[in-house]
Amino acid sequence: MKDSILKIKSKAFALRIIKMYNYLREYKKEYVISKQILRSGASIGANIAEAYYAQSDADFIAKLYISRKEAGETIYWIDLLKDSSYIGEQEANSLAGDCNELLKMLTSSIKTMKSKHSPHNS
Repeated sequence: MKDSILKIKSKAFALRIIKMYNYLREYKKEYVISKQILRSGASIGANIAEAYYAQSDADFIAKLYISRKEAGETIYWIDLLKDSSYIGEQEANSLAGDCNELLKMLTSSIKTMKSKHSPHNS
């Protein structure tokens, strides 16, 4: 089975987050926020991957909602890293742009799945 664009992009984003985490720990000696963004940033893709093995459509949608919440949290950590000068504005904007793209894709996927199961389509 070919991976969806959402799975591919979320994995690429997680890899960027892992690289940033390693950079922050090694060069900036930052251990708290880096751990938080590692968890939330990697969790986006992990929940998307888990959604593909959901027990039901409702479970699938629930996993996408969790991914969307994790993406929202990740945006918060990106802003905090930027505002505390651990990362530059250009890097923050690039990461936030990728994360916002995931947010939009997740929202669209959730709406699509929910519309398939609305009473108006039965």
